[in-house]
Amino acid sequence: MSLSTGSAERSPNVLTPSSDTSLVARQAGGKGRNLHALTAAGFPVPRWSVLGLDVFEEFCRDAGLDEQLAGLLAEGWEARAEAAAKEIARLIETAPLGERVADAIARAHREAGGGTVAVRSSGAEEDGERHSFAGQFDSFLGVRSLAEVTDRVRRCWASAFSARSLRYRAERGLPPGTGGVAVVVQRMIDAERSGVLFTADPTTGRTDRHVVSAVWGLGEGLVSGAVDADTVVLDAATGQAVSTVVGDKQERYDAGPDSGCAVTPVPDEQRAALALSDDDLARLHEAGVRITEHYGSPQDIEWAIADGTLWILQSRPVTTLATEAVGELRIWDNSNIIESFSGVVSPLTYTFAADTYAKVYESYARALGVRGEQLREVREWTPHLLGHIHGRVYYNLFHWYRMVRLAPLYPLNRRVLEKSIGVAESISDELADTLHPFTPRPGLRGRLSRVRRTVVFARRFLTVKKSVETFHRDFYRAYAEFNNVDYDALPGDETYHRFRRLQRELIEKWGPMQTLDATILLSVGLLALLTRRWLPDAPEWFTWAAAAPGGAVESAEPAWKLRELADRARTDADLLDLLDRTPDDEVHQALRDAGHTGFLAAVDAYIADYGYRSPDELKLEVPDLYENPAGLFTLLRDALRETGTGDGTGAEDRGGKADAYLDQHLRGPRRFVYERVRAKARAALTDRERLRFCRTRAFGAAKRMLRALGRDLARAGAIDRWDDVFLLRLDEITGAYEGMIVHTGLRDLVAVRRRQQDADRDLHAPSRFTTRGAPYWYGNLERAGWTRGPAARSGARELHGTPCCPGVAEAPAVVTDTPRDIGGGILVTYRTDPGWVAALTSAAALVIERGSPLTHVAVVARELGIPTVVQVKGATTELRTGSRLRVDGAAGTVTVLTDPPDDVPGTAEDAGSASAGTATDARTALSSGDARPCAHVTPDAPAAAAAADVTP
Repeated sequence: MSLSTGSAERSPNVLTPSSDTSLVARQAGGKGRNLHALTAAGFPVPRWSVLGLDVFEEFCRDAGLDEQLAGLLAEGWEARAEAAAKEIARLIETAPLGERVADAIARAHREAGGGTVAVRSSGAEEDGERHSFAGQFDSFLGVRSLAEVTDRVRRCWASAFSARSLRYRAERGLPPGTGGVAVVVQRMIDAERSGVLFTADPTTGRTDRHVVSAVWGLGEGLVSGAVDADTVVLDAATGQAVSTVVGDKQERYDAGPDSGCAVTPVPDEQRAALALSDDDLARLHEAGVRITEHYGSPQDIEWAIADGTLWILQSRPVTTLATEAVGELRIWDNSNIIESFSGVVSPLTYTFAADTYAKVYESYARALGVRGEQLREVREWTPHLLGHIHGRVYYNLFHWYRMVRLAPLYPLNRRVLEKSIGVAESISDELADTLHPFTPRPGLRGRLSRVRRTVVFARRFLTVKKSVETFHRDFYRAYAEFNNVDYDALPGDETYHRFRRLQRELIEKWGPMQTLDATILLSVGLLALLTRRWLPDAPEWFTWAAAAPGGAVESAEPAWKLRELADRARTDADLLDLLDRTPDDEVHQALRDAGHTGFLAAVDAYIADYGYRSPDELKLEVPDLYENPAGLFTLLRDALRETGTGDGTGAEDRGGKADAYLDQHLRGPRRFVYERVRAKARAALTDRERLRFCRTRAFGAAKRMLRALGRDLARAGAIDRWDDVFLLRLDEITGAYEGMIVHTGLRDLVAVRRRQQDADRDLHAPSRFTTRGAPYWYGNLERAGWTRGPAARSGARELHGTPCCPGVAEAPAVVTDTPRDIGGGILVTYRTDPGWVAALTSAAALVIERGSPLTHVAVVARELGIPTVVQVKGATTELRTGSRLRVDGAAGTVTVLTDPPDDVPGTAEDAGSASAGTATDARTALSSGDARPCAHVTPDAPAAAAAADVTP
């Protein structure tokens, strides 16, 4: 295969608006052809030039790359696409440039006006009618010097052979040869407002609608998904606005002082205002009509407005236009649930969780006095609180609003629900008002029903402390019976019956305890409301500090106990040497052989108390410390490297600062009322953390039982290996013991699901999306952005999120999806779960892409005094292991101080797969060898982050 087709004698082409149309058609690639057509048609297009396809051809020919590329893309390339892409990138970025190629790049920069430019790939097949290649190739903004332009041109060439581009071609049956790569060099517009205009609704296929999305500054924030944009739907015929949604627009992107983009906060008044005027919308509508008429098909148009001029940056056909979706609307959101069930989960984990949620919330409805036909209606939606999309767990969000409406004060509670689970976007008041747990009864009968539920709730609200104590007493009495059993020694059917009894006696009794979550929603909501009204100038962290759980937080116990183990180990040099040189899976026996019986007893006591804890502890397929104690020694080594990021005084210090602020700003009757509400919130949050431990223990007992059932089914020949049980659904295991399945079919199910899981892991999963009708079909998932491959980096140097725990830290970043080897660095991850607690003690700061100020990690961060910022969009995409960061937990900012050395591996590999995706399977971490990152931490106005997770 040869990529060179041009003449060696002819100079490589630098194309401009004056170039011949036939030459542009052959040499400019998709973006270049469209820019030439737009300019020729008289549309306002920023000054541009294109390095033709033959420039890349001459580069390959001069550098001798033709044969090497052909070899890397020979038959069977699909199976080795990842490795081929890395090698091709290395070749293109290091091969020498010929004199004529270097001169062509310089001419292209001059033709675009010099100065600050955008450099964009323009593939030969890009922006076509059948395949858009949208997002497959690289683009670079804010490129200034000729040396930087040259570097970005090389990277554009390489991106045509990137892993994501090759996967795109493989999925569509296209050959690996790209047909060549042109590069657009275009003058950067200092945009005041930017966005995208679709001249047909891409989600419904309606051609009588135009959809405009807009942000302040450059459109990079919108395209990357980092900024919540304004959205206006226009009537295609008249241009009148049909609907308008004002996005949050927290940040704006502009050309930075160096290459790339600078990200700055948007003032509150601009965040709340629509970025576009009526005149702007009229001009966009007119341009959309003209461009659609010019091309003869619906278009995806990128635009910018600067100094009163509407600039058209590019236009491409809408290749993903779907037929109009019909059927029931659903919103899927993995906020908060990703803390419990991250990434791809097994069918057994999902069905066990869905069954548990259904039982708990039906029991909750009964506890509030719901009976008869109303209870039957509740049973219609409680089994569907969770969805399972490409192996990921999502909230079926409308059902959660129905659940919240079981308690009084729905308007307040639903807002707090959105905050507590960290949803990025609220639903409209009109839609929220249509969501009921059951059909409302009219007239006097309906009012009496609501009054009765309110009275029942009020009684449970006032006595929730006593209810929690009773539940704890009964729970641990039953748990002791279920926990102290060797299930592998029992016959399979006896284990099965004990499992069903565990569901009845531990799980189904959980329902009344959801009053505690309702208490948290109500009390924290009232506290936030009082803070806004009586303390309007309070810093953002203050409400979470005021609501901090009272007393010691049980969830932090494993971290403190791990520190005690580390302190004990530091007193014995021989013990330290043993821990340092012995592999994790051999440490336990080595301690015994070396006679460290006292320390071994402390280790065994830790496992006895906290052995059910592990990362992803609610995923049944993940072994806990009982099953695999080796993980404890990894965490212990990390604790031994701890650089003093928290001393245990954080909670008291933060509580004192909240009290001091109140003493200064709130007195008299208002202070009395505020303290009563605050006390209720703090007590409820403390009790909620205790229930967290109960939940983990219940799941741990179920985990051991289901593992024993797997071994029983393997012995019986129903499945090949005991761990195949995780690829079965809960109802199939029940059916295996109740005689309700095709008994020979389990092996086939396991094989099919294993192949599906392998495919699902490679997908980029959106954090929130909507579907209509049957979710898996009608183009629902394609429109939602389920794609393969990692997200591209924008080069932002400062990221913004939600302040969670104040304090300032400077240290190297550790971008990871596993709670190990933090070593005093700044932990950057897509999400955490309760099993990370023991590892957090060695982090200088926490940067979490998902979550909210009310999730579990906030409680532990408060207890440990660790600066924390959550909801940092793009954290695992933009930040790299080894970069030196400055985290300000009070301001909610994450600043890149220096980039990582070239020899430090570490970027987020796939920000969606650790999530649910969207994020990262960022598996890189700092080495656990001799290198130790140096952390600088300033305990600054520590604040408490409360936790009000609504999961049972």
